[in-house]
Amino acid sequence: MFIDIAGIEVQAGKGGNGAVSFRREKYVPKGGPDGGDGGKGGDIIIQADRNLMTLMDFKYKSFYKTEDGSDGMGAKKSGKDGEDWILKVPVGTTIKDRESGEVLADLTKDKEQMVIALGGRGGKGNTHFKSSTDRAPRKYEEGEAGERKKLTLELKLLADVGIVGFPNAGKSTLLKRITQAEVKIADYPFTTLTPNLGVARLKDYSAFILADIPGILEGAHRGKGLGFEFLRHIQRTKILLYLIDGTINEFKTQFETLRKELELYDPTLVSKPAVVAVNKIDVLSKEKLKKISNGKLDGRVYPISALTGEGVDKLIKTLEKKLGEILKSED
Repeated sequence: MFIDIAGIEVQAGKGGNGAVSFRREKYVPKGGPDGGDGGKGGDIIIQADRNLMTLMDFKYKSFYKTEDGSDGMGAKKSGKDGEDWILKVPVGTTIKDRESGEVLADLTKDKEQMVIALGGRGGKGNTHFKSSTDRAPRKYEEGEAGERKKLTLELKLLADVGIVGFPNAGKSTLLKRITQAEVKIADYPFTTLTPNLGVARLKDYSAFILADIPGILEGAHRGKGLGFEFLRHIQRTKILLYLIDGTINEFKTQFETLRKELELYDPTLVSKPAVVAVNKIDVLSKEKLKKISNGKLDGRVYPISALTGEGVDKLIKTLEKKLGEILKSED
């Protein structure tokens, strides 16, 4: 099951209390204070793991608490620290404070991690409170409480190319054609109910990742159709591939509507590098093909058939070239 948003609550461990203790040695009836400090409470750490693709584990468990620190002991022995707890999430997960909406972490690399809730400090034992006026203090500190937070985890897929288009435009068919990804394909809208990832392996042994984003409807920015559930996955892609259904009249209107929905959801999306492809040319008339070939939508239009593969190689080379330019500019 693909889960890309989850709400959890975390509680870091409480620090142990300091000890009140006095030395007990033979022939020394009134030994000095030797109470040890309490141990630190365990932290809660969130770590990105490239082997995970969903937040499904957090659907079944939503509260996480680490160990408390142990109390201090005599002979100036400190209590044991509570064990830290590492929660693993997919790479591309954003952690937000549920109450304020503040972004606390954005984990975009494998093994990247953040202490999201800090364990409480252990209290001092009575050995720290000895003075010239109090040679046998019974004073000690209690351990501090660990941090408690309510969090929202949001997964945004990390892909080089995000394929966007209306339902039934052929996105899943194109992804399978390019990457041989195992995706569900049928001739009706909303076959794809979760984002799919595929790796395009090129002749020079390089590769790039594509994401098939479930079909966008007019009004998606307001949550219509699958709306908010999947628009977030477009935000991290380096290139947008607009896939237009060539069998529907006014392909320019399709493109403009898609751009408008993305802009209303996040204005930065329309400034991303983009490539436009018109699909299903295998069933189009010569007149319609000529109109598409002469058209320009944010640059050149690439006529393709995801079903037969016609024009797909040229499209892949264009995506590869654009990605190369982007990566070079980021160096």
